[in-house]
Amino acid sequence: MRSKSDMKLFTLNSNEPLAHEVSEILEVPIGQSSVVRFSDGEVQIRIEESVRGADVYLIQSTSQPVNEHIMELLIMIDALKRASARTINVVIPYYGYARQDRKARPREPITAKLMANLLEKAGISRVLTLDLHAPQIQGFFNTPVDQLLGVPLLADYYKKKNLENVVVVAPDTSGLSRVRRMANILDLPIAFVDKRRAEANMPEVRNVVGDIEGKNAIIVDDMIDTAETVLEAAEALIEHGVNDIYACGTHAVLSDPAVRKVEESPIKELVVTNSVFLPEEKHTEKIVQLSVAPLIADALLRVHEEKSVSVMFD
Repeated sequence: MRSKSDMKLFTLNSNEPLAHEVSEILEVPIGQSSVVRFSDGEVQIRIEESVRGADVYLIQSTSQPVNEHIMELLIMIDALKRASARTINVVIPYYGYARQDRKARPREPITAKLMANLLEKAGISRVLTLDLHAPQIQGFFNTPVDQLLGVPLLADYYKKKNLENVVVVAPDTSGLSRVRRMANILDLPIAFVDKRRAEANMPEVRNVVGDIEGKNAIIVDDMIDTAETVLEAAEALIEHGVNDIYACGTHAVLSDPAVRKVEESPIKELVVTNSVFLPEEKHTEKIVQLSVAPLIADALLRVHEEKSVSVMFD
């Protein structure tokens, strides 16, 4: 079994607070490196300690600014490979471009697959990520991919909250498997919002499938970006007689003006994780942030000690 002395932990600029939390839990210091930019914006990375023969774990969400953080990640992987790291394990809590996982229309790219190609070509040994928007992205890689799940963490929060008369709701049909997982943990019924357009150029019809009248609802999604999906679902639930509405999602992308929209909405509380760094201006009383650092730290230690990661999904 490999020891922690063979383990090197590095971070880049996307989510340093999360990396430092993981570092404290593992009792492994953050490695010394620096990211500088030339006057034209080119990224240069310097690794300021030896990584020869080490198992390196590099934490970087590919969140806003997405392309900047992707370039940092690719350049760092190349630097680690050239510095003779034994393995390069990239931890991507939020995997950008995951929404572009297929050709929805002719002549479109599959950018999620391109991302996988770039990471593998750069020299990764493994990917560890959290709640991929499209789970099939795991199959885009030829290297091992461990996808951690945020639902148990979110479900545990609601267990402690002791809400009564609750139904768990998917904001659209694509999120049903996620909602079923949370409903099974909490032993609650499920419902979902079914959106369809009967005819071209006609307004979208929102039906709610499930018994929700007079109940409190928890809307579950993987990513809160513009928040439109969650807010539209909340409106449909109100129209169908729901009482209080709560919402949660793993990735708090929260592109402007999502925070303002959530604040002005009927949603009582939005629960997210820190897979994406949330700047101070996006912290509000309505948004609760849970840490995924213990989950990531546990997974990294299991990978390093060559133990099963799948037991974390039981």
